[in-house]
Amino acid sequence: MSTKRVLITGANSGMGLASTIELAKRGYEVIMGCRNEERGQQALQEARKQSDSDRISLMKCDLGSLKHIREFAEEFNQKYDRLDVLLNNAGVVNLKRQETEDGFEMSIGVNHLGHFLLTHLLLDALQASPQGRIVVVSSGAYKIGKIHWDDPHLHYGYTVIKSYAQSKLANIFFTRVMADKLKDTNVTINCLHPGAVATNIGVDRDTGFGKRILAGVAHLPFFQTPEQGAETAIFLVDDETVAQHSGAYYYRKQNHKLKSKALDEAEALRFWEWSKEQIGWQD
Repeated sequence: MSTKRVLITGANSGMGLASTIELAKRGYEVIMGCRNEERGQQALQEARKQSDSDRISLMKCDLGSLKHIREFAEEFNQKYDRLDVLLNNAGVVNLKRQETEDGFEMSIGVNHLGHFLLTHLLLDALQASPQGRIVVVSSGAYKIGKIHWDDPHLHYGYTVIKSYAQSKLANIFFTRVMADKLKDTNVTINCLHPGAVATNIGVDRDTGFGKRILAGVAHLPFFQTPEQGAETAIFLVDDETVAQHSGAYYYRKQNHKLKSKALDEAEALRFWEWSKEQIGWQD
């Protein structure tokens, strides 16, 4: 059997880098999707060194630009005949409101809409795999999230919690609706809560603001290492026991029951249609 191929977004640090190293150790061919070329190259060398694998490569992938995502997917589909696993890991948290290149609020734009488009553009490659898997890194923060229909891009009354929690609920809605749409295919999709992990997710992508805060809390006992945080994602990528599971939410490698707000099918379908409109996608 040929080597399984996995694409990991946000692979240059934190759980993305930890997942890259561990999956490479397990024999996967890993493609690291990274927004920043310089940091990506540094992470690539680190991943090759720690995994002792030369089957790791880097592709620049900026989830904050629909144009770039389309260019990335076109390049990927020309280069590769199939994709066995798409690990939608990249995520941002912003203390102050920021926008993507397309005018989306940054968290909903990167954490959800960017992955929404990327996943659709790579579906043919996933279906070319004997058993394609999509793994979405969500968060237990969905429990305090809601879709702010009157202002989904949070132009007014922005808070970091409001922004992040909405994007994580969005991840779960996406997973559940996509699972239903893929039910007659060989592709599954599941999402997960990694737990409280000390990563760079809260550090400003351009200024570096937040690094001192991260350094101050990373040693606290309730924070996991990136390696610990990546365990459930790796489980969903690699474990045969979940091969036929789809549309589920996992925490600590266990299927967890979702709160009722995340099970609202009408709300999820409404949000799916909104997401399509935002990125200009037609089925």
